[in-house]
Amino acid sequence: MSDPLNALVGKKPKRYDGPDSPRSVGWTEPLRVRLADEGNPLPLDCGETIAPVDVECEIYGEMNENRDNVILILHALSGDAHAAGWDAKAEEYSRLWRKTRPGWWDSMVGPGKAFDTRKYCVICSNVLGSCYGTTGPSSIDPATGRPYGLRFPVVTVGDWVRLQERLVTYLGIERLFAVAGGSLGGQQALEWTLVYPGRARLAIILASSARLSDQGLAFNMVGRHAIISDPSFNGGDYYGGPAPDRGLAIARMLGHITYLSEVSMHQKFGRRYRNGNNTPGFHLGIDFEVESYLQHQGEAFVERFDANSYLYLSRAMDYYDAATWGDGDLDKACSRADSKFLLVSFSSDWLYTPEQMKELALALCRNRKPVTYVNISSSYGHDAFLLEVEKLEPLVQRFLEGRR
Repeated sequence: MSDPLNALVGKKPKRYDGPDSPRSVGWTEPLRVRLADEGNPLPLDCGETIAPVDVECEIYGEMNENRDNVILILHALSGDAHAAGWDAKAEEYSRLWRKTRPGWWDSMVGPGKAFDTRKYCVICSNVLGSCYGTTGPSSIDPATGRPYGLRFPVVTVGDWVRLQERLVTYLGIERLFAVAGGSLGGQQALEWTLVYPGRARLAIILASSARLSDQGLAFNMVGRHAIISDPSFNGGDYYGGPAPDRGLAIARMLGHITYLSEVSMHQKFGRRYRNGNNTPGFHLGIDFEVESYLQHQGEAFVERFDANSYLYLSRAMDYYDAATWGDGDLDKACSRADSKFLLVSFSSDWLYTPEQMKELALALCRNRKPVTYVNISSSYGHDAFLLEVEKLEPLVQRFLEGRR
């Protein structure tokens, strides 16, 4: 659920590895692949099928001769396939925000980094229903010649993983070296181990859980309600006209609150006023620093995300429950897995809590699955999986190298 791009904004000033840095994967270009067509549509959990389906992905590093050094990175709610490096097509694809910053996990993916592209071939693909090059609600519905809008079928984490499996097979990869992701990306990594046991040798799951909490469901509902209630929503058929920016901005602001923690909010803003003299302005507009920050987050988000995609992706997050593989029993579900796991939670994460991750770790342990579980002390809240690089990097490196 976390927003990788904006998480970086809140940390101390960061010096990115430039495209010419030896620690950067350099300039990148997206690859688009058609993975479903009329003759081979993608079956969905909702009972429908969809075709055509195009998927955008990025690939860093080289596959070895046996194609057994591939790590599949799974992104979170508002992420995309651009996990590392600098987008050479940012201007062409009108993704102008990428001109000033690298991919969302650039701190972890690259030469000498946690996911070392000198050793591993790293692939990141965009999920079905998104607005970043993979078929989604803003794509043209071949049946009508117009954007799908809300006629797009409801998709699930399971649908995403089955589409990723098509991509992996298309690339000639029989077994992944690892699957890895944080937040909603972590749930995709978990799903990989359950739907395709043994297809991924290792699984790295960060700031995630087997299911979203009741509180998380509630936050998602309010965000979707804000979008659907926007006067410009027009039943989802707003393409070519005013978009429901106000509703999407509210959803984004609400979501962003859940990515932080009380400590990080206090450290960033406290109760400071914007006027510089630390006195109330006695008006109902933007007066506190935190209000200004959230407003900025909302405004920036609408420039790069589609409201319909937010509806579909957040609903997929709601529906995910790994226990479904065990008829509601998480222990039974985890008996299917045949991977080695690294599970990492963060002490101040109240969206996917350490208790939830521990529940998953125990379910795997009760099935005698090899699990390393670490709870990292952090004040960054849910966004910690994007920010605690110094703590995560050695953990991930040792796990990938078999030195738990």
